[in-house]
Amino acid sequence: MAGYKKDRTTEDIKREIIAVIRELKDPRLQAMLTVVRVDVSSDASSAKVYISALEGIESAQTAVEGLAGASGFIRREIGGRLRLRKTPELTFVADNSVEHGMEIIKKLNTLKAERHED
Repeated sequence: MAGYKKDRTTEDIKREIIAVIRELKDPRLQAMLTVVRVDVSSDASSAKVYISALEGIESAQTAVEGLAGASGFIRREIGGRLRLRKTPELTFVADNSVEHGMEIIKKLNTLKAERHED
């Protein structure tokens, strides 16, 4: 895929995955989930979807198990909504970037509080 088309397709896939995840009724997906990024291969045959949860990496791993079980349904929904020639095979990966970002924010807030005390 060309650079611009690949980027556009990647963002479309990410948007549709988020919409489909909201519709799923799996109890393993009760955490506040975030699709951090989607990496689509150059031939659009596969895509890695990085999932993060606000509750931590354990919640993200549980959600990934649920999403892996529903990957066929999610793939079919994406193919129908986007009308792609080739819908990529989805692989879900747990990511702790949201948790890491929250830790950074807490550290910055403590530094800010210490600075105001001085």
